[in-house]
Amino acid sequence: MRIYGVAGWKNAGKTGLMERLVSEITARGFTVSTVKHAHHTFDVDHPGKDSHRHRVAGATEVLLASRNRFALMHELRNEDEPTLEELLSKLAPVDLILVEGYKRDQHPKVEAHRAETGNSLIAPDDPTIRAVASDVPLDIDRPVFDLNDTVSIADFILREVGL
Repeated sequence: MRIYGVAGWKNAGKTGLMERLVSEITARGFTVSTVKHAHHTFDVDHPGKDSHRHRVAGATEVLLASRNRFALMHELRNEDEPTLEELLSKLAPVDLILVEGYKRDQHPKVEAHRAETGNSLIAPDDPTIRAVASDVPLDIDRPVFDLNDTVSIADFILREVGL
């Protein structure tokens, strides 16, 4: 599987860049899936719904399906958080998996950077960051793209993964 990440500190523009990259790359005819890491508790289910009631009752997994989509919810119930590799193994084959977050994992990444956040760059100390997408010019030892130049960033990622 071809995997490429978008990493960066909070409010650096990761989600917007991911959204634009998915649109751009799928418009070119490639299939794309995404993995997003959340550092906080989240829930895609709603109290009172049947699937939520199943989970609360103790189900480890609840598969919710319709003719338009399905969602598999897995309760960890004090298990360790799955690794990125374990999660990737659950996805159907596609041309490219874009990963948001997981900045400490070893897959290649583009770092999203916004100067206004005041955060330092991750790239200088991380060889897995192959390029930076920034809202300001940077002097760094790898390619720097304008954060909003989705076409160039997509071109770079597709070249990197051989698509």
